[in-house]
Amino acid sequence: MLTRSYKAVLCFLLMLAPMALNAQAVTQRSAAPLSYRINPGDQLQIYVWGEERLQRTVKVLPDGTIAFPLVGQMVVQGFLPKELEQAISNGLKSQYKGEVPQVTVSVVEPSGMQFSVLGKVRSPGSFTPGRYVNVLEALSLAGGPNEFANLENILIVRKVGDQVKTMRVALAPLFKGGGDAQSIAGTNLVRIEPGDTIIVP
Repeated sequence: MLTRSYKAVLCFLLMLAPMALNAQAVTQRSAAPLSYRINPGDQLQIYVWGEERLQRTVKVLPDGTIAFPLVGQMVVQGFLPKELEQAISNGLKSQYKGEVPQVTVSVVEPSGMQFSVLGKVRSPGSFTPGRYVNVLEALSLAGGPNEFANLENILIVRKVGDQVKTMRVALAPLFKGGGDAQSIAGTNLVRIEPGDTIIVP
């Protein structure tokens, strides 16, 4: 039997899911926001203004690199689009006597923003929202926790370089609080990073 507070927060999560999916569709049709950092699997559109030969749509390789004419192989993983624009401009300086034409980088398909949700959720699987989400939004994309989920001990598994880092997140206070503003403010809504695995025991 579901408690009243559990039902309230479950409804809240289910309301979030279509909103998150709608945001995903909008984001994938347009360039990612400037705060978005480039990930392997992302598709980039690069323009060097006035230079048709230097206009490219490229996909970031699994090792986090791209190849760009006159610059060569570049590590781009973790870069903001503005930072990549500057790196390409610096790489082209030797090719121009004067100012390098303006470089524009857009993330047209942020496919690298992918994570997985496993365990006691209604729709486990891998998700590509095309934007950063927190752990609560991630659960909403997975249909929310089922009635047997242990919300005191949610595990986030994250790869950092060559190491694996784990974090424990407790969302039970949020559910017990019925989703009110005070319970939300007191909950650690960890931001999910590309490649994270969320396990709901």
